[in-house]
Amino acid sequence: MKINANLSDLEQIVGRVASYTFDMDLTWDWPGGVAYYGVSRAFEVTGEQAYLERMKEWVDEYIDAGLPDWTVNTCAMGHMLLTLYEQTKDEKYAEIIHSKLDYLENDALRFGDRVLQHTVSSGNDFPEQCWADTLFMAAYFMLRAGILFDKKHLINDALHQFYWHINYLQDDNDALWYHGYNHIKQDHMSGIYWARANAWAAYTMARAARILPEGYLYPPMMHIWSSLRDQLAAIKKLQKEDGLWGTVLDYPEAYGEVSATAGIGAAMVTQGNPLHAKYVQKALDGLLANIAGNGRVLNVSGGTAVMNDISGYLGIDRKWAQGWGQGLALAFLTSVIEELKKNEARVDQKSVDAL
Repeated sequence: MKINANLSDLEQIVGRVASYTFDMDLTWDWPGGVAYYGVSRAFEVTGEQAYLERMKEWVDEYIDAGLPDWTVNTCAMGHMLLTLYEQTKDEKYAEIIHSKLDYLENDALRFGDRVLQHTVSSGNDFPEQCWADTLFMAAYFMLRAGILFDKKHLINDALHQFYWHINYLQDDNDALWYHGYNHIKQDHMSGIYWARANAWAAYTMARAARILPEGYLYPPMMHIWSSLRDQLAAIKKLQKEDGLWGTVLDYPEAYGEVSATAGIGAAMVTQGNPLHAKYVQKALDGLLANIAGNGRVLNVSGGTAVMNDISGYLGIDRKWAQGWGQGLALAFLTSVIEELKKNEARVDQKSVDAL
């Protein structure tokens, strides 16, 4: 995929975004989970040891202070733990990872065909509802853990979650994703195509397709590939001139939302369709225009439940920096850096072959 960007400049911007993220007052919940996932990707792609050390320091201090009870959302913190364990082999990280996995497998609320109910507390927050957010917070985490620890049942459960979330949340006709589904009422509640929900879906499906060895041997993966293909084909048509996607995708007057744009852009890079390069370029330019000099990602909508109507989505404030904005921006920037490095390697190889 051809992307016009300077590798060194992007790595410096990643450094500023990561530094701002570390200075945020994040806790052991999904904002921190997404934020530190982005930092862990920055470490994986750049090899910058300072990112790993600062993550380790933060986690170790939090472990000493005491960890909260698990919910679907707090399981998002497992992403960083996977990176820390992979790099350090420290069993204390593995123990927390397995505790989260045990919760998801045995204690987390489920409905229908063992579909994870979205939970944000120890209570029954949203009875028999599935939200696209769960794919990042839990299903993608389970998949990564299943691959790392070679646990086939975790991989199968993760793909099972993708399969049913696709069936419940993706519209068969236009391929966009609804924010949530109520299994009791058999409806999509607000019926809104919320942009960040589509980003959670697109990014995690693209990553699942990328990281699962011999993915073609798992029947649900065919479902994921087709879902992602059709979703991105629909989303690309809704991009605004400034490169952003509106917080409600199919409402032209909706404000451009940066975290969703970053997640969608990262999904496009990861999926790897070269004809998406022009949309990725616009999204990258739009993101870079919304990163302050100190690394703060701007114009990120606040936390958003499945609202009652479109006005609820349009009224969400964009004033403050958010962990998910920082994390998804890092996910996009590092995907671009990874792609640029691959392109450079191809050019170098061609030069060697020509000798």
